[in-house]
Amino acid sequence: MSRVREVAGGGRAVEVEPERLAGWFERFGARHGGIASTDLTPRRVRVTAGDGAMAMVEVPFGELGAGSAGEHGGLVLDALHAHLAVPRRMGLVLVRLGGYSVGVALDGVVETSSTGARPVHGRNRKGGSSSGRFARRREGQVRVALDAAAAAVARVLLPVAGTLDAVVLGGDTTALDDLRADRRLAALLARAEPRVLDVPEPRRAVLDEAAVRARCVEVVLR
Repeated sequence: MSRVREVAGGGRAVEVEPERLAGWFERFGARHGGIASTDLTPRRVRVTAGDGAMAMVEVPFGELGAGSAGEHGGLVLDALHAHLAVPRRMGLVLVRLGGYSVGVALDGVVETSSTGARPVHGRNRKGGSSSGRFARRREGQVRVALDAAAAAVARVLLPVAGTLDAVVLGGDTTALDDLRADRRLAALLARAEPRVLDVPEPRRAVLDEAAVRARCVEVVLR
């Protein structure tokens, strides 16, 4: 089943696998009076239906090939299909407080990985002097957990950074921002795709699913 999420400003985003994209847009057209036009830029594909409904794709993994830009009548997805069909080796970084899973995937299949967890206690809502000690202990646990995640990224991805076609992130944005602040990882994570995957507590099974989802595109419906 396709994942669906609400997007800021109204509308919703649907994750679609590259192999299912043509059929998805055909069904979109059937529901909305046919496809009126397709507008392509190097970084975006916008499809407008006969009743005015729009479906947009922000092109992942770089830009569409030269010569594809422009407005076309009907459904024109050849350039997008060709772009998405290229096999890509991706670095995956999934982090939430207390857990991480890092790996390298080729065409949706994880080749190498490292997954780990560190205990991080929940926030203490009680007052008094003990709350300060609890907060300091929790901060220390968070630091240890994030240091472990950063070490895993450095160990798994930095040696193969030159072979990666893309970097895809997932998990908690605050934790990911902390990793970006690590000077060892700054250049690698600066290459990351804009879309951050929403994932549960990182485990190897979650990483396998993320490797498949990383190949998908998000179609935003408005």
